[in-house]
Amino acid sequence: MSDHILVEKHGAVTVLRLNDPGSMNAMTGQMATDLRKLLRSESETARAIILAGNERAFSSGANLNSAMPTDRTSLDVGKTLEEHYNPLMETIRDLPVPLVSAVRGAAAGVGASISLACDIIVAGKSAYFLEAFARIGLIPDGGATWLLTRAVGRVRAMEMMLLAEKIPASQAMDWGLITRLAEDDAVESTAMAIAERLAAGPSQSYALIRKAAWSAADSDFSTTLATERELQRQAGLTDNFAEGVTAFLEKRPAKFG
Repeated sequence: MSDHILVEKHGAVTVLRLNDPGSMNAMTGQMATDLRKLLRSESETARAIILAGNERAFSSGANLNSAMPTDRTSLDVGKTLEEHYNPLMETIRDLPVPLVSAVRGAAAGVGASISLACDIIVAGKSAYFLEAFARIGLIPDGGATWLLTRAVGRVRAMEMMLLAEKIPASQAMDWGLITRLAEDDAVESTAMAIAERLAAGPSQSYALIRKAAWSAADSDFSTTLATERELQRQAGLTDNFAEGVTAFLEKRPAKFG
């Protein structure tokens, strides 16, 4: 595994921390692959996962120093996506546990994509989001075109992608790009409080909620209704449902295992 990703366990919550301060946590293909493997392995035991960086940056995007070969005629940036980043983003989509991102400083390029693909996005007041691809003659990746157009609409997404300007966290909050705005020194404690709440919740239900929500983003209304019907059938067979109903009838808080 990469030396640039730290694994911190806090009871039922795991924090996966991007940790390459010298590059502001710039991503390499190997880091993307390692993060994917860690997400999959940690989701087997953790009940919620936090993705975090450090004070200066969540991630400054792809590490261009590692991406540029001596012979530019052999360069295929799309291959890097196919082999490393796209599998990571699909793993985030398919994860069976809730995912929270704790964003301080820069969330740029594919780093922004990773942070914004999480279920709940907590950002510090000095954090910012930057789709910097146009500055170097590329297009947004890591699912950014999909994530942004669905989060803030086509027009705002186009402004972010074409002008490649920093979007301050307060503006991101106004646009609906993030879910929580916190003081810089309270970002991780806020994310942890949310993750601990999720970790104590109905894990089987959460897995199905994630599946339903991601499916709905690409489906028409009738298909969504059919998907909800099938996933609701599955939810009704879980221990979470049995405990939830029992607790409701007994007028006590549910205790989800």
